[in-house]
Amino acid sequence: MAEFYRRLCRAEAVIAGTFLVLMVVLVFTGGVARMLHHPLNWTIDLATCLFAWACFLCADIAWRNHALISIALVTDRLAPRWRIAVMRLNYLLIAAFLVYIAIVGAHLAWVSRARAFQGIPGVSYSWVTASLPVGAVLLLITTLLKYRALGRERAEA
Repeated sequence: MAEFYRRLCRAEAVIAGTFLVLMVVLVFTGGVARMLHHPLNWTIDLATCLFAWACFLCADIAWRNHALISIALVTDRLAPRWRIAVMRLNYLLIAAFLVYIAIVGAHLAWVSRARAFQGIPGVSYSWVTASLPVGAVLLLITTLLKYRALGRERAEA
């Protein structure tokens, strides 16, 4: 299972990086085409879709690597036992929120399946909205692993 998760994390990083590069290429191509009086309206729409996916994938990568902003002014001054208790509560609140987001996001992706993508007729808008539940599930997995690691930290302390 650890090997599968390691591969998933690697694939997530490659996909997120690819999407970020493609976004830049698409926006640049759309701008050049517009300057040449041959606008490609679909480039901005596709870049928007890639942006939604890249945001959630990059959020999970940042969360996993402890690269998100945190304010530890209060928790750093607590006794280790209380610090771990506060962190556990924080992880549980985050996990509850992510479960809610995954459920609501799945519903949103389902109800938007009939909606056509703005500049790309025939493509469902669900391709954009599906980024929400997928990202929430990935973030939830990371949060649960952080919670489990916190339990190990307490056992070692």
